[in-house]
Amino acid sequence: MTAGVASSKRRWGAGRLPWPVRGVIAGTVGTAAMTFAYGAERRFRPEARGPLDYDDSLVPGEIVAKVLRLPSTTSRQEYALGLLLRWGYGSAFGMFHGALRRVVREPYASLIFGSVLMTATLSLFPILGGTPPPWRWPRAVLATAFSTHAAYVAGVAVTDFLLASAASDV
Repeated sequence: MTAGVASSKRRWGAGRLPWPVRGVIAGTVGTAAMTFAYGAERRFRPEARGPLDYDDSLVPGEIVAKVLRLPSTTSRQEYALGLLLRWGYGSAFGMFHGALRRVVREPYASLIFGSVLMTATLSLFPILGGTPPPWRWPRAVLATAFSTHAAYVAGVAVTDFLLASAASDV
């Protein structure tokens, strides 16, 4: 290891971060990447009005309200609950990628991670959110769901790799 890399590790503390913490950081970066992907899609598809997919709608907040058995919520509260779910779940789910990387090499860890994530998305929205089954989702909604989740997976995988490399724990 070169002196510059060792100095950088000490300065940023990357070598001391346990893998679950790195996973949460990676999940947070992945969530930011997903949020950026929604913004980019809105910029490139100005004709699209309203939510781009179910993750981008009030459905996640409605699910949280249902699970927490909140008696009545406004659209504004459902939006806030949906953001809390996206950032909390997205950040914490990054630990799953970190756990996978400890037993499976890349790109397989990311392929498994993305598959589990999309399976949850495609099954939990109809089950808990009352959306139609995925084979009845409009093509644009499916395309957005897959592309934004791909941005999330890529953000998690790259961040996890960089943090693990800095810790010599690849």
